[in-house]
Amino acid sequence: MLRKSFHDELKDLENDVLMMGRITRQAVENAVKVVVDCDIELADEVIAIDDRVDKLNYEIEEHATEIVARQAPVAKDLRFCWTALFVALHLERMADLAVNIAKGVKRACPIGAVTPILEHLNEMGQQTLLLIDVCLKAFEEKDLGLAGKLIEMDDIVDRMHKNMFEQLSRYQGDQSMDWIGSIVLASRYLERIADHCVDIAERINYLVTGEIPDGRLSR
Repeated sequence: MLRKSFHDELKDLENDVLMMGRITRQAVENAVKVVVDCDIELADEVIAIDDRVDKLNYEIEEHATEIVARQAPVAKDLRFCWTALFVALHLERMADLAVNIAKGVKRACPIGAVTPILEHLNEMGQQTLLLIDVCLKAFEEKDLGLAGKLIEMDDIVDRMHKNMFEQLSRYQGDQSMDWIGSIVLASRYLERIADHCVDIAERINYLVTGEIPDGRLSR
């Protein structure tokens, strides 16, 4: 009975991390819409979501610590507790980056901004959301194959980020430097969010195999 209760606790911990992942994903999705649609109201919602993510991060940390203290898990169960903490920390940082995107738009959000540049940023955002989806599924299913796919997917986001600089360097419009700066930062933050997904993929590899990451999954 005690063992069943222990595994129920691990499942609850996993569900909390996945819920935190879904909320973080929503924050990132909304942040991209904030930039593309110049939606200041939605920017405030993204900033508010961050409080929920922070709260979940603390709760997951407390729960994982309690499990380790009371149940003294070993082997894969112990690795799972540390992995849950690791994943939650990276999700919290991803949500922070979404907030940074939203705040940047609040400082500079011109109506009728350049469509090709915003279309490119939207495509980059969609690719980043796909990474988050695969990342969360890999964590839930403990799937090394999915975790490995994140590397190639991250390369796509990296290329899109570099292409954003090329597009902006050719831009001859009259938008303010503040707006251009917010686009550059939004692109950079999306690239960093994708990097966090790769970091999580490396930890999933550790969870499943017990092998310490050696950089083979690194960018």
